[in-house]
Amino acid sequence: MNGAESLLKTLTDAGVEVCFANPGTSEMQFVAAIDGCDDMRPVLALFEGVATGAADGYGRMAEKPAATLLHLGPGLANGMANLHNARRAGTPVVNVIGDHATYHLQYDAPLTSDVVGHAKPVSDWVQVSESAKQLGHAGAAAVAASLENGGQIASLIVPADHAWDPADQAAEPQSPPQAATVPSGAIEQAARALKSGEPVAILLGGSALKEPALTAAGRIAAATGARLLCETFAARLQRGAGRVTPERIPYFGEMAAEFLQDFRHIIIVGTQAPVSFFAYPRKPSWLSPPGCETPVLAEPGTDTVAALEALADYIDAPIEPSCVQQEMIPEIPAGKLTPGGIGACVAALMPEQAIVSDESATAGLAIMPVTAGAAPHDWLMLTGGAIGQGLPVAIGAAVACPERKVLALQADGSAMYTLQSLWTIARENLDVVTVIINNGSYAILNIELERVGVQNPGPKALSMLDLTKPSLNWLALAEGMGVSATRATTVEAFHEQLTDALAGTGPRLIEAVV
Repeated sequence: MNGAESLLKTLTDAGVEVCFANPGTSEMQFVAAIDGCDDMRPVLALFEGVATGAADGYGRMAEKPAATLLHLGPGLANGMANLHNARRAGTPVVNVIGDHATYHLQYDAPLTSDVVGHAKPVSDWVQVSESAKQLGHAGAAAVAASLENGGQIASLIVPADHAWDPADQAAEPQSPPQAATVPSGAIEQAARALKSGEPVAILLGGSALKEPALTAAGRIAAATGARLLCETFAARLQRGAGRVTPERIPYFGEMAAEFLQDFRHIIIVGTQAPVSFFAYPRKPSWLSPPGCETPVLAEPGTDTVAALEALADYIDAPIEPSCVQQEMIPEIPAGKLTPGGIGACVAALMPEQAIVSDESATAGLAIMPVTAGAAPHDWLMLTGGAIGQGLPVAIGAAVACPERKVLALQADGSAMYTLQSLWTIARENLDVVTVIINNGSYAILNIELERVGVQNPGPKALSMLDLTKPSLNWLALAEGMGVSATRATTVEAFHEQLTDALAGTGPRLIEAVV
């Protein structure tokens, strides 16, 4: 057994079943080891950002880590944006990053770089293998580290000679860490806020946006009248008819500040106090109103279900929650396709327990609200703001949950960041329906240009936000990567095409021109 085989056996024994890979020469021993391992599924990505984003989507849905296989510092750097998103989502990921053989580093070969320096900004745990014999133990530690605090990024750097040198047997898996419990003082502080007689909100994020925690939060709302809020970009929000539904904090800072202005207490559960996504001239960064208290019931990574249930019991909340979403399917309009028309069709046709990967950007402002009363589903969002996440996350979700339909709502501009995802979706025959919402521009940036105070932008400035010279041909792009594609310009055509795509299995793409 060599080091790579020892590491692979350690990972699979610890429950890691999938490796999203874009390997190079330094990782060939690991590639060879996967070839003889029935317990590890390799999924090839044509770009490292697809591999890391797919690991994020997998971890959000499987609630355990996938591995990535990345090639030295530059390969890791290509995947950093979606590792940033995964870290913000609290997703467990184990990165296996090859490096030059230890004796080769002294020669400063062209791909030599500071791999540790690349890894640290997007990792919670970084370790360089010490030897082939130690590599399995490092792998076990990486898996355990990825499961700490509800989910972290663990990066293991493997010199090539440690992969091919002889090794001992695989290391035993380490016991997974237990979620931190919430101290009684935090429950008592939250209860005092709820009983203050002043306006109170409970801000939910992370694991608190899954159904068991939402139900407990709904019990608290039923007892106290507290409003339930959702962080703007959730890693995984379980929503739809019959589920407790929090109100989403608006994206734009001034709208969020207005939304929050009347609260005197905002109880934080599984997230952090709300701040503006960006700074703007003469606009607030801290969004809670002056004088508002923000007691923390549960930090990210703690047992939010236990915390909310303990608080509900402490205040003698009823068993039945409030804020339960009723079934609500909006009327489907006719004529020219708009984001609202897309949302109405999605709401009407949403399969039971579908998974939505949402990187629809400005179109999402109309789509998300009208789908609240659709069939129960999971909604995955752009947690860290680094665009190019939506299609890779859809890959990971489909691999994690092959029995569930995945719907990728994807803006055209950000889709081009990780366009190679379509090839992996086709190669793996994943049950993903991709909707490219094509408005021919970076529409959000047209809005932001005005919001930062730019007046009367000229043609050169506007050209930097325009995607029509030349226009992207999504039918050709999709079909060139093996995904069957259609185009819709009216609501009627989109409804028909989405109906057909959701009724089948396997990859489909609809270009929705708005």
